[in-house]
Amino acid sequence: MDLPAQVNGLEHARLPARPLHLAIGVFDGVHRGHRAVIESAVRAARAEGGVGGVLTFWPHPSALLRPSNPTRLIQGGALKSSMIAGLGVDLVITEAFTAALAEVAAADFLPWLKQRLPQLAALYVGENFRFGQARRGDVAMLSGLARQHGVRVFSAPRVRLGGEAISSTRIRTMLTAGEIEAANAQLGYPYFAEGVVTPGKRLGRSLGFPTLNLVWAPDLEPRHGVYVVRVRGGAAPDSRPAVANYGLRPTVERTGEPRLETHVLGDCPLGEGDTIRVEWLMFLRPEVKFEGVDALCRQIALDRLAAAEYFGG
Repeated sequence: MDLPAQVNGLEHARLPARPLHLAIGVFDGVHRGHRAVIESAVRAARAEGGVGGVLTFWPHPSALLRPSNPTRLIQGGALKSSMIAGLGVDLVITEAFTAALAEVAAADFLPWLKQRLPQLAALYVGENFRFGQARRGDVAMLSGLARQHGVRVFSAPRVRLGGEAISSTRIRTMLTAGEIEAANAQLGYPYFAEGVVTPGKRLGRSLGFPTLNLVWAPDLEPRHGVYVVRVRGGAAPDSRPAVANYGLRPTVERTGEPRLETHVLGDCPLGEGDTIRVEWLMFLRPEVKFEGVDALCRQIALDRLAAAEYFGG
C-alpha cells in the first residue's frame, strides 16, 4: 500500500498477503497515549514487512449503551480517521458499533476478528483495553485468547504527564473548563477547529475588528469564551497569530448557535470561502454580556493586546 487507506467496515478491508499489525481502540482525541499504541503497531509492521493498521469504532459505544447520556466526543469520526491516517499507518478501519457487535461475547471477540482479518498477526492495545459483551474482556483475557489463535498481543502502558495518566476523559473535562493549555499538553498538539469561513453580519469589521467566522458544531463544546489562537489556511504555509471568541455573542445577538469568530492580528489574506484551522492556545476570559457595543469594543481591544503579548508583540 502506498497511501493510508480509510475504509468503513471490516468487510471492505482489502489487505495484501502480509502480516497485519493492528491497533484497536476508540481513540477519541488521538492523544499522546493513543499515539503510543498506534505507533508501536506501525514500527512492528515496518520491521517485519507487514501492514500497520488501526481498527476504531463509530459511533462511540456509549451512544448505543446509554443513549440518554452518551459520551461527548472531542472529534468527529472523519477527523479522527484522518488524524490516525497521518501517523503513518497503512490502513484505518472504522467499524460501526452496533447492537450485534455489543453482544459478541468476550471469548468470541478474537475469533470474530480473525475470521474477518485472516492476516492478523499481532494486536496492539492500551493497558486498560476492554472488549466484548458488557466489557468483560481485559488484556489478560485477550492475551490468553490470542495464544490459541497464533496472534501476539502487545499492551502499551498508559502515558503519564505530571504523574497522572493521560486520558480522553480528562481532556474532555479540561476542554469544558477552558483549561486549554493543560488539554493541549495531554493531546500532544493544539486543540483545533476546522471549517470554511462563512459570511457574518460584518459587525466586527464595522467596529474595527474584522473576523473570520466559522459555524462550528463540535459534539463536545469547549468552554465559551475568548482564546489566544493561531490560524492556518489558504495558500500561505505559516500560521498567523489571532484572538478568537467561541460562544453565543450575547451582547449583539439574543439567539443563535455557537460560533467561532477569529480576529487575526495584523494583515489577514484569508476570507470567506477559505478553509482554515484555528488552533487554540490559551484561555483569556469567559464570554460575558456587556452593557453595550462600546464596552464590548473596549474589551476586544484589551483581548487583542493580551493576544499580542502572548505572541511577544
